[in-house]
Amino acid sequence: MEEDAFNNLLLPTSSDTDLDFSFNSVSTVTDRTFACSSARSSLARSSITLSFNDRLSTTTSSAPSLAPSSSRPHRSSDPKWSSIRTATTLSSDGRLHLHHLKLLRHLGTGNLGRVYLCRLRDCETANFALKVVDRDHLSAKKLSHVDMEAEILSMLDHPFLPTLYAHFTASHYTCLLIDYCSGGDLHSLLRRHPSNRLSVQAVRFFAAEVLVALEYLHALGIVYRDLKPENILLRENGHVMLSDFDLCFKADVVPTFRTRRGPVQIGRSNRRRTTSSCFCPENGRREPKEEIVAEFIAEPTAAYSRCCVGTHEYLAPELVSGSGYGNGVDWWAFGVLIYELLYGTTPFKGSNKECTLRNIASSMEVRFPVKETEEEGMSEARDLIGKLLEKDPMLRMGCVRGATDVKRHPFFDGIKWPLIRTYRPPSEVRGLMAAARKTKSKSKGSENVSHVASSHRRRRWWWKALAFLVRAKGSKHTYYYSRCSTSCTSHSNGNCYSYYAHNKSKRLI
Repeated sequence: MEEDAFNNLLLPTSSDTDLDFSFNSVSTVTDRTFACSSARSSLARSSITLSFNDRLSTTTSSAPSLAPSSSRPHRSSDPKWSSIRTATTLSSDGRLHLHHLKLLRHLGTGNLGRVYLCRLRDCETANFALKVVDRDHLSAKKLSHVDMEAEILSMLDHPFLPTLYAHFTASHYTCLLIDYCSGGDLHSLLRRHPSNRLSVQAVRFFAAEVLVALEYLHALGIVYRDLKPENILLRENGHVMLSDFDLCFKADVVPTFRTRRGPVQIGRSNRRRTTSSCFCPENGRREPKEEIVAEFIAEPTAAYSRCCVGTHEYLAPELVSGSGYGNGVDWWAFGVLIYELLYGTTPFKGSNKECTLRNIASSMEVRFPVKETEEEGMSEARDLIGKLLEKDPMLRMGCVRGATDVKRHPFFDGIKWPLIRTYRPPSEVRGLMAAARKTKSKSKGSENVSHVASSHRRRRWWWKALAFLVRAKGSKHTYYYSRCSTSCTSHSNGNCYSYYAHNKSKRLI
């Protein structure tokens, strides 16, 4: 009933100027996320509830401003753009309106609003996520977060980041039409694993894609501040997509490009391979080979903020202390992310939030569980985590030279960064995602069966009640029941009944 009521928002309206989109091309609240105005006080994030029965007012609307998909060259080949162009072509005024969308179901509730699965009415193949924010229920600070997220989404054009297909404001609601990720989030995938941890190969795959996304954000001068598995969504093909940009802040960045001479980078699989010839004997000394290395560095090193926001298990020490922080908080969170994916827990987690924050702010170094046997690449992973979880931000890897230094770490040896979007997810990840889809389809089927059964029970109760009323009036009239033909349109199953009285020539009902 609630979904049907909210779907009424998407019906065509009498005015052609209301609820217009302006082209500018999922998350669930957890107990690990909080926002506070200072390091001494913390406040748990609260969910904003948007009732299905709320109706959008058509008195105000945003002025539409069109921007073709060609302004997003890396995402212009997305078939969703073709669907949107088709919808705007068929529209009477050449614009995309709210009634062109059909809500399918509620996906989740985040810090600022609700997210719904939707699709265009004229296209059944393209699914979108519609984020609806009720501005009347938000404080001035959270309203600034909404505006910041919309601004940042309008800037993005990256395979591992969401695409903003439409942004509009109607009455006190703000709606963002973005990509829908059917694979869920990385936190759910991690918890579906029997050991609550992933293999080194799977962690390297996810960490490399998140690293490229962070590099792109920092090149735009954006500090993310909310990196965690819950905000890493998985597309249908297994690749990642970062979400929730309401806690970001922008800073100036000065890109630099330079070349230098450096040793030839040899992949892990070729390190133990030796060659011998008359020019280079196997037991002789060989001069180290050098190559010209091109480096592009675009890191917001001048970023500075004192606002304490984020997830407490992923907060950097300088953020907890309240002394101010910069781009280093993202590289600290990146180290915590790799640790959690490998070990199933965060490195400084305590019995409660206060203990966790105390462990982060203390001089305690990161500790790794001791295992008798470990996978290949665990030693490189521990070395990378240790350099990312450096308490001093000036010594932390990535804070000065950004992703350039992180990419050259031995943990990522063998990755061809220009071809990363063509990599196939490991079999472990594909198996977990297939099992999740199978479980979801079974639960959906059981829900449909239960809905049909309950519908039959209600219909049976209704006819029993009608029979009782007929028997109660049997002293005055005698009724007969006649089954109507299946062409009756007043009931969905085509079976309806009417009764006649012997002492009357016309039908009573």
